[in-house]
Amino acid sequence: MKMELIQPFINAADAVLAQGLKAPMAVGHLSMEEETYRRKGIAALVWLTGDIEGRIIFDLDPPTAAKVASGFAGMEVSETDDMVREAVCELANQVIGNAVATLNDQGFQFRVHPPVLHTSEHGSKSTEDTEALVLCFETASGNVFMNIALRYNATQSQAAAV
Repeated sequence: MKMELIQPFINAADAVLAQGLKAPMAVGHLSMEEETYRRKGIAALVWLTGDIEGRIIFDLDPPTAAKVASGFAGMEVSETDDMVREAVCELANQVIGNAVATLNDQGFQFRVHPPVLHTSEHGSKSTEDTEALVLCFETASGNVFMNIALRYNATQSQAAAV
């Protein structure tokens, strides 16, 4: 996986989390995984197709998700409120939107599919040609995990070259 594909997502997550939680954050644990992703809490999944293809999963434990939702709503939100799941999808939307703007400026063309709740207990498996980078953003409100499995789409690149 190429760092130039990942860095816009890291930068966007840093900016959105710092603003949404009104607190600094740090990238904690970083790992490469080939196994199936198992969600840790409330997770939103976003698919990309085009010059870049793959998926990004944002995963927050319920207390952290409730704090993010409370920050977005400007009022206290309980862990069981539907707004919490919506806030995780909105977090994904904001991060992906910021990262996509950067990648579009670099000339990439792709389609971003709307975030969906990642409800599978078994998770999403990376393909044999795409590893997943798992980042843990440590915040005062709790940890936010971002699982990125992206690659250049060889078919799209070859078609553009012709």
